[in-house]
Amino acid sequence: MNFSAKLSRPWLFLSPQKAHDWAPKALKLMSKFRRYRTLTWKPMTWRHLEFHNRLGVAGGVDKNGINIVDWWTWGPGFIEIGTVTPKPQLPNEGQIIGRNFNKKIVWNKMGFPNDGADIIYKRLNQIRTPHFTPIFLNIGKNRNTSLEEAHKDYVTLIERFRNTVDAFVINISSPNTEGLRELFNTTYFENFLGHIKNAIDSGKYDLNPPPCLLKLSPDMSIEDLRFCLETSVKMGLDGWVMTNTTTQRDGKSEFPNKGGLSGQVLSKISRQRLRDSMDLLGSNRKDKLIVSVGGVMEPEDVFERIEIGADLVQVYSTIIFEGPWFFEKVFNESSLYYALKGEL
Repeated sequence: MNFSAKLSRPWLFLSPQKAHDWAPKALKLMSKFRRYRTLTWKPMTWRHLEFHNRLGVAGGVDKNGINIVDWWTWGPGFIEIGTVTPKPQLPNEGQIIGRNFNKKIVWNKMGFPNDGADIIYKRLNQIRTPHFTPIFLNIGKNRNTSLEEAHKDYVTLIERFRNTVDAFVINISSPNTEGLRELFNTTYFENFLGHIKNAIDSGKYDLNPPPCLLKLSPDMSIEDLRFCLETSVKMGLDGWVMTNTTTQRDGKSEFPNKGGLSGQVLSKISRQRLRDSMDLLGSNRKDKLIVSVGGVMEPEDVFERIEIGADLVQVYSTIIFEGPWFFEKVFNESSLYYALKGEL
């Protein structure tokens, strides 16, 4: 990214850590004199949730739900906050974030830093209802919770937030909490999902229970992906978010081996996992929500993921490199794209 391009994105002159720390305050300041904005393109309704457009803020951008009302002034179709854990949690030790402007890569080793369920619950309950857009809550376990007891953290969060958010995203695919991805193994997976589903179904709701989505790893083999999808369908989960960050390296990576990569480097992997999942699901795809995230860098990437079969699309790294204007950029290009396809 050249100097003139950075001038329009001054946060890119800061170190990755400083930019990350100042981003919530900067977004709040930028949004202070803006009104809520609805950017309507290819709207959809799924279950009881209405989406004015298909593009949302990915989990990890707003970890603590600080900027929800600020995001609403920029036009996303939905917002995912978190990852939230039952107890407050600090980041992993050492360097936790890095980026490469020219390659559009973001590296992180954060490990679910967040304010904890109590504070975030109070914060969410101060937001107007019904929500201006759907709010998804990405939930995870505290790093000191054992795998055998992991389901208790997720159940605690579901019970706490069940009447506060519009959907849950179960995050067992982050590479930044040691051993977390082992919950996908046959030793734990079905039993773990059983506890999650029981927690969702056991509540008494006035209208509808919040849907429960599972966030997948891009680093699964086809065999593991098949097992995960088949088990998820059997256990009655409502859909999937595809995918989390990757631990794969090309051998020339400038970033540490620990931690996950997102951005352009994830584009091909995440896109292929979406295609694989569509093929593996077959008729089981019906009525499930599929959200694609990972390497969505341009408006054309958004439209392509929808063409492949995703219902919704999310961005994370693109917000770092392009800023919140990306939602309007996609909106502006959507009219021409769908007009040429005769779908307006």
